[in-house]
Amino acid sequence: MNPPLLKLGAVLSTMAMISNWMSQTLPSLVGLNTTRITTSDALTQISPKEGWQVYSSAQDPDGRCICTVVAPEQNLCSRDAKSRQLRQLLEKVQNMSQSIEVLNLRTQRDFQYVLKMETQMKGLKAKFRQIEDDRKTLMTKHFQELKEKMDELLPLIPVLEQYKTDAKLITQFKEEIRNLSTVLTGIQEEIGAYDYEELHQRVVSLETRLRDCMKKLTCGKLMKITGPITVKISGTRFGAWMTDPLASEKNNRVWYMDSYTNNKIVREYKSIADFVSGAESRTYNLPFKWAGTNHVVYNGSLYFNKYQSNIIIKYSFDTGRVLAQRSLEYAGFHNVYPYTWGGFSDIDLMADEIGLWAVYATNQNAGNIVISQLNQDTLEVLKSWSTGYPKRSAGESFMICGTLYVTNSHLTGAKVYYSYSTKTSTYEYTDIPFHNQYFHISMLDYNARDRALYAWNNGHQVLFNVTLFHIIKTEDDT
Repeated sequence: MNPPLLKLGAVLSTMAMISNWMSQTLPSLVGLNTTRITTSDALTQISPKEGWQVYSSAQDPDGRCICTVVAPEQNLCSRDAKSRQLRQLLEKVQNMSQSIEVLNLRTQRDFQYVLKMETQMKGLKAKFRQIEDDRKTLMTKHFQELKEKMDELLPLIPVLEQYKTDAKLITQFKEEIRNLSTVLTGIQEEIGAYDYEELHQRVVSLETRLRDCMKKLTCGKLMKITGPITVKISGTRFGAWMTDPLASEKNNRVWYMDSYTNNKIVREYKSIADFVSGAESRTYNLPFKWAGTNHVVYNGSLYFNKYQSNIIIKYSFDTGRVLAQRSLEYAGFHNVYPYTWGGFSDIDLMADEIGLWAVYATNQNAGNIVISQLNQDTLEVLKSWSTGYPKRSAGESFMICGTLYVTNSHLTGAKVYYSYSTKTSTYEYTDIPFHNQYFHISMLDYNARDRALYAWNNGHQVLFNVTLFHIIKTEDDT
């Protein structure tokens, strides 16, 4: 091959390398080849820092969503990291733009040579055709020389056409780089318009407005249960685990009580993460054995049913002492009126947005469920409601906003089948399914702070998310 062909081959090789580099580099620079980040199991799934937190939602009577209160976990440092990433991206784009400019100069220079060469080839081809038509009048030697020259140049014609296409592609790349650089510069200027303190104040203001919006919502009605999220696998088939719904946002202690009887040891963990890893912080040796699995931690104290009695105990974790104890009058105990799974689950203690509750059955109410609101300090019964639902037919129950929700079984296929409102003293039959993943639930309690159901499911500690229906408060609401 003669020198012009060698030079053109080198140019085309360079073009191919640049095109390949651009196809691999541009997507990563503009974010087209994003990579999904995988998460680990239980703990990561339940961490609120993973994304948006749904505070609550409001719907009209037709079921249409009016508003949904959503807020991300605060992370004031994320702005700095994103700004740094943006600066790095701008630098890469600028470097690439300079490289494209150099390549463009080389391309334009070589392209002029190609165009000139193309014109010569076209003229030579026309001349050759003329000579070939009149070849009988020419000497054979001259004809052969021209024929060999043309055969050498023929393969160059499609190469020249491809080179023109690649030159257009370089021009497009140059224009796209210029546009991308302009956009990124605009974004950087916009971000730079807000200083750190201003962003912080905007976040605080937004959080305040969201909480004010929450105050305008009435207490919710259960509409849906989703999950479960498996947090940990530990202990026997029966037990209880819980957090304090009245604890501060920074206090995320977990308490763990394995088995439904013949035990007095309560284990404490500083956080869900410590609970998952087994990093126990304290243990408490209660003065009495407990009965069942239906205990509750409320405002720093543990409330539980004393074994073989209808006595409720209030135990302080801070002082390690019993602060109060009181007999729940007429309440059946020791497997007289348990839930369907047994396990001395006669008396169920629970808490919701309104306060502390006890759910049990009495002979006076024919073994049907009785709901009593308790004074959290003295354990005195403030008010009671007698329902018509047999305690022995209930799988589990929990309170949300003063309404008792009862499941029809502790086994597979269980659903929330019945509800009783203490506000209106009325009941209704419901059909709210939930996934009993491990086939045997021995504890199911609502936590108002987390807006979630804590469950002990056949040796698995799991969480269920709940969806609540809210109505906007009016001035007439008390």
